[in-house]
Amino acid sequence: MIFGFGKEDARWYASYMRDCVEKEQAAAYFVADQREDVTPILSRIEAPVLVLSPTSAPMAPATWARELTSAIPHAQLKLINADVIWSDDIEAWVTASIHDFLAVPAPVDIQSDAIPLARLEGSFQTILFTDMESSTADTQRLGDAAAHDFVRIHNTIVRDALRAHAGREVKHTGDGIMAAFASPSAAVSCAIAIQRAVARMNDAAEQAASRLKIGVNAGEPVAEDDDLFGTAVQLARRICDHASPEQILVPEGVRHLVAGKNFLFADRGDTVLRGFEDPVRLYEVRWRE
Repeated sequence: MIFGFGKEDARWYASYMRDCVEKEQAAAYFVADQREDVTPILSRIEAPVLVLSPTSAPMAPATWARELTSAIPHAQLKLINADVIWSDDIEAWVTASIHDFLAVPAPVDIQSDAIPLARLEGSFQTILFTDMESSTADTQRLGDAAAHDFVRIHNTIVRDALRAHAGREVKHTGDGIMAAFASPSAAVSCAIAIQRAVARMNDAAEQAASRLKIGVNAGEPVAEDDDLFGTAVQLARRICDHASPEQILVPEGVRHLVAGKNFLFADRGDTVLRGFEDPVRLYEVRWRE
């Protein structure tokens, strides 16, 4: 679903409607559009749903897209910082988003990585950090080669999960990966998939290679030079730092954003995080199958 029209889009749409239908049919369509309300049955949708929306289209605010996404189980939301429904850049972003959602390869010229982070500046995003438990201690315990192997395996696990959940790797932090998502539920699902994959790897090994901490937060970061900055990112980092190995922690805001998505949470109470004056209420995502 794509919301919003700019002036040129409105003119194009009007011309398109005139070419497609008679005036009476168009009038009947718009009357039905105003009269029908499917909101009560959104929660019964079982098929996967992708909602695409500009952030500042005048005819349909991005808040509408967020409300729609939150009402549909397992729906994913992707936003782009734009006030028009269509352009060459948006066409590439829409096509890449659909390919990511369907988990099929996109043509080289429309890969989602071609849409720079700067295009998403100011848009609502969910930030995820992973952090390997005590990587220095792992090196001492496992040896350089084995510890390096785990770093490589960690990178593969996280990147595979990002591809499966429409996430974008922002950067490698040395002991982990920072990623961004348009959908909070996709970020939480990705975090669960990562922890489960690492747990399966450790279960199959003679000794646990290492464990991960994951922190998630949502907000409107600042994009610059293919990186993300700002309070939303800093809080995600501090939440990850506070997590225990094998934990996924999210703030109360993220828990509310993914309400109705069948995630299980445990309340970990108000927590004072370094650099933040007010306590942050944290919740642990219960990810074990």
